[in-house]
Amino acid sequence: MLLEGKTIIITGASSGIGASAAKLFAAEGARLVLGARRVDLLEKTVNEILADGGEADFIAGDVEENGYAEALVKRAEERFGGLDGAFNNAGTTGDIGPIPSMEESNWHRVMSVNLNSGFYAAKHQIPAMRKRGGGSIVFTSSFVGHTIGLPGMGAYAAAKAGLIGMTQVLAAEHGPENIRVNALLPGGTMTPMAGEDAGYHEIVRGFHALKRMADPSEIARAALFLLSDHASFVTGTAMIADGGNSINKL
Repeated sequence: MLLEGKTIIITGASSGIGASAAKLFAAEGARLVLGARRVDLLEKTVNEILADGGEADFIAGDVEENGYAEALVKRAEERFGGLDGAFNNAGTTGDIGPIPSMEESNWHRVMSVNLNSGFYAAKHQIPAMRKRGGGSIVFTSSFVGHTIGLPGMGAYAAAKAGLIGMTQVLAAEHGPENIRVNALLPGGTMTPMAGEDAGYHEIVRGFHALKRMADPSEIARAALFLLSDHASFVTGTAMIADGGNSINKL
């Protein structure tokens, strides 16, 4: 039980990697506060966890709002007595296209969902973890903007690379308080964000050295490691779990 007795926040928890992480973390003993926009899917995931004997609660909302990040932390403290970790996983690719023709509104929304949300999360999660004598934060970043530049994804790359920079500074600032901060960089993963175009999936599979896309549970297990005490000496990293996407050229 790698997370036994720990209270963890997960955002983007209504589907894909976040929902998979919620079920895995609950099975590993965590008490969860789940966040996302879709109430019905959050409720479904929480009910499945409760039915399996786990502990979970949720608040629906928008990670672009500072008040929502604060509310998730307050729920963790009021319902479970404190906060030990967070998997800040919510994100969006936004509209794909070159920067010169990109709508300003798209740029700002991609930054807001992917990067501003990380600022709000850290702003409220770190003080709560300080009260517990330490904790672990994981941000979902991307190999896009870190090991490779994919055409049409300038906003996404900038936001996700920004998360890595923030991760490193937070890790340096709060390491003395026993608060670890890491970024997780998944490869192509079979989530709703990947769509249903089989031809596109075939192309994406070819990008990876393993010649396949990840199941969400595989990325969830990487996040589990970073949040657990097994990663007690790991902080400030950009941990790549991309099936060899970053090193594959053929």
